[in-house]
Amino acid sequence: MQLTLTIDGKKYLVDVEVEEGEEVRQPGSFPEPVSTLKAAPAPQPMAPPAAPQSAAPADAGNEKICRSPIAGVVFKIVAQEGQQLQADDLLVVLEAMKMETNITAHMSGKVKKILVALGEAVKPGQAIAEFE
Repeated sequence: MQLTLTIDGKKYLVDVEVEEGEEVRQPGSFPEPVSTLKAAPAPQPMAPPAAPQSAAPADAGNEKICRSPIAGVVFKIVAQEGQQLQADDLLVVLEAMKMETNITAHMSGKVKKILVALGEAVKPGQAIAEFE
């Protein structure tokens, strides 16, 4: 069935399919909508997902461990094992989101061990180097 509707002075020709049990009225005004839309039931609130239980590394309280503040890939290792560093000296360079980020020593001391390898993906909080 085709209907001509006038909305804001413009005429529109529309095709309408009538399903069994639906009521259609023609010429004149429509005191009621042709079909009644039923509102969908309100969504039920969901419980927030449980926060993941992150196991703290065994050396979490060790102040002699320098950790990565961000996730990234080891782009360059600057410090060497046995090297004496001052606080804020460059340890490694990470690449994250196409940007290079310098990771510096958080303390002065001798580098006991570099704990990452070139090209290795590191996570936030992962140990980068250990000091003596």
